[in-house]
Formats: sequence, C-alpha cells, structure tokens
Amino acid sequence: MRLKDDDSGDHDQNEENSTQKDGEKEKTERDKSQSSGKRKAVVPGPAEHPLQYNYTFWYSRRTPGRPTSSQSYEQNIKQIGTFASVEQFWRFYSHMVRPGDLTGHSDFHLFKEGIKPMWEDDANKNGGKWIIRLRKGLASRCWENLILAMLGEQFMVGEEICGAVVSVRFQEDIISIWNKTASDQATTARIRDTLRRVLNLPPNTIMEYKTHTDSIKMPGRLGPQRLLFQNLWKPRLNVP
Repeated sequence: MRLKDDDSGDHDQNEENSTQKDGEKEKTERDKSQSSGKRKAVVPGPAEHPLQYNYTFWYSRRTPGRPTSSQSYEQNIKQIGTFASVEQFWRFYSHMVRPGDLTGHSDFHLFKEGIKPMWEDDANKNGGKWIIRLRKGLASRCWENLILAMLGEQFMVGEEICGAVVSVRFQEDIISIWNKTASDQATTARIRDTLRRVLNLPPNTIMEYKTHTDSIKMPGRLGPQRLLFQNLWKPRLNVP
C-alpha cells in the first residue's frame, strides 16, 4: 500500500487548487479596492432639499512657525466629506467639532466640490479673499453664520464664491471667504457688504482683502491691497 505517496499526490493537487483560489481572492480584493477608489457622485437623497452646489468639508493642522510649501500643504489637508443637500450638510456639521473647541493652528475649509482650498487651484488663482480677524470666543458663531449664508446663496454673486475658511490661532481666530475674480471690484464689494450683514459687523468696520497672487508671491507679508484694507479692529459681536 502506498497511502502516503497517494496522500502526497492529493496534497500537491490541493496546494495547486489553494494557490489558484488565493490568486482569485487577491484579484477580487484588488478589483474591490479599485472600484472603491472611484468615488460615486454625491446627490441629494429622496425628499431632501438640494443645494445649488455640492460642497466639501476639509480640515488641516500644521506646526506653527514652520514654513509650508504648497506640496506639503496639500498633503496636510484632509477631506472630511462632500454633501449635496441641506440634510446631508447637517449630518456632517452636527458631528463636527466647533472652531472654538479646536486647538493650535487648525483650519476648517468649506469649498465647492472640485475646488481645493489652495491659492494655486484653477478656480482660485485669479481670485482673493476677504479676511476678518476675531478675538477668541467668536469663531464658532461667526463660522456658522458665514457658511449658512454661503450655502443659502445670500451673497448673490453667481459662481464667484469658491469657499470659506476658519483659522484657529493662539491669540486670535481668522475667518475668510474666497472668490474667483479679485479684479471684479463690484463683486468683491458685494461680498464685503453681505459679509458685514451676516456677521452683524458695525458699518465702520474695515476688512482686509488679499489677492491670492499676493499670497503666493509674499506669503505672510503685507501687499498693496492688504495695506489698503488692513483691519486692526477686533469686531465685538452680540454673543449671549
């Protein structure tokens, strides 16, 4: 009897079958991984209230005082998620930490889907941003008012709005809204006036406007438009 030899033959066949199955399993998992990498379009659900544009939440955090290149900045930005309806927005927002509870150099970004919160993005490169510097304790309320106004199309400037950013720093917080065309003075003026209204700013508030071209050329320095619109006033809002 050669049961041992016969068993060895079966074992070789089993190994071959097992190898084939492992290969098929690996291919299936690879196909699943590739298909999961293709993001499905985000659309409003049944009976949900669609927004005029889809928007994406982003988050970034960096070490203060350390220079950041555009490449490392892009790698540091983390996408939270995209939404297409009022209901989807609240599902994200209700689970997010409020800006006033963030620590260190942290930023929340809310931009139209397909636009990265970077100066160099095609939608941003010819634009600029209005900036308001806030004393500590006001960022959460101002951020909520700003993004609700943006989602509700209260700025009335068509496709000019790209997104908004809240930046938490140690001594102050900064809120900004980005638009596509820095040279369009009528549009930037309308954005400024709407921003004053939705944030309940006094009419004599001087806000800061900076083009992204200046930001790229002179990061962290005062360019001509910053000198013109520089805001040293800390807005005092009526916060209960």
